[in-house]
Amino acid sequence: MIELHDHRIKRLKMRSMRRGIKEMDLILSHFSETALDQMNEEELVNYDLLLAENDHDLYSWVTGSAEAPAEFVPMIDQIVAGLQVPRG
Repeated sequence: MIELHDHRIKRLKMRSMRRGIKEMDLILSHFSETALDQMNEEELVNYDLLLAENDHDLYSWVTGSAEAPAEFVPMIDQIVAGLQVPRG
């Protein structure tokens, strides 16, 4: 069965909010609200794969305490960029 685009977005947003650790709930729910609607199908598939990863690994990648696998580096960079607070 083929998943409709809108349904995929809703599912990914829900999976972003319901993680194993609160920090990743906050980080990924913010990212999903700001980025998913602009992603193409390939990026959505990659994000779906990213969500299948362990939360502790994801947190290590986002905080920079561990290097993310090459296939996730662009997505992790996007997530981290969304966490940056402008100074001024």
